[in-house]
Amino acid sequence: MLGAVFAFSLMAIAGRAVSFELDTFEIMMYRSIIGLIAVLCISSLSGTLREITTRNLRLQVVRNISHFAAQNLWFFALPLIPLAQLFALEFTSPIWVLMLSPLLLSERLTIIRVVAAVTGFIGVVIVTQPGSANALNIGTIAAAVAAIGFACSIIFTKMLTRHESLTCILLWMTLLQSIFGVICAGYDGDITALSASTLPWLTVIAFCGLTAHFCLTKAVSMAPATVVVPVDFLRLPLIALIGFWFYQEPLSYPVILGAAIIFAANYLNLWNETK
Repeated sequence: MLGAVFAFSLMAIAGRAVSFELDTFEIMMYRSIIGLIAVLCISSLSGTLREITTRNLRLQVVRNISHFAAQNLWFFALPLIPLAQLFALEFTSPIWVLMLSPLLLSERLTIIRVVAAVTGFIGVVIVTQPGSANALNIGTIAAAVAAIGFACSIIFTKMLTRHESLTCILLWMTLLQSIFGVICAGYDGDITALSASTLPWLTVIAFCGLTAHFCLTKAVSMAPATVVVPVDFLRLPLIALIGFWFYQEPLSYPVILGAAIIFAANYLNLWNETK
């Protein structure tokens, strides 16, 4: 889980480094192509290529449209708002999973889940500070919508893990998002070429994305969610310190407070489900 925390944080730094030269579609295109090559190489060496199937192709497509849209919005918001605020809003994804699970997974909406969702929404209000000047800007809106997209991706991934291996899911993720990236980045006939300055950062983004997803999946399979999620929450203070040290972003107490409330809402639901 600490591997996932480190990978997600490093991906944010690398994303900012290339965001001033490449648009979000180009970042996703290059990231996915590099990731696809990595998945093919690793799965070939580990002998897991035979696990790749097409039996749930429609669900793979839907899952990756959701993830592609969310990840683009995340990269779009990355240079526009403080890193701590971006990560705090990203942590609302489990709240949206709670709300969408009854519709998409036919799961029951319990009192605890409703309380957790309302509490999480209060945390979001504190993080975004809608009453302050320039609070609700395009960056915060993009980050909030990205969280919904990530939630849908989580739900569809949960459906896929019932029948498919991690190799199969990662292969289709990188392949489909490479195709989506080429289409979206090239619709205007102008794709920015790789440069000596962007290639290392894009490689970091690709490998950190794969590493984070792998570590997160392994952590959940090895330990209860109530153990895993508090470690994942370390991303917020870590990225807040990175923003303070490297980008001179102020340590915003409302963001930290709101994120703590969002975490409490998530943990309340996880504790109840595990119990």
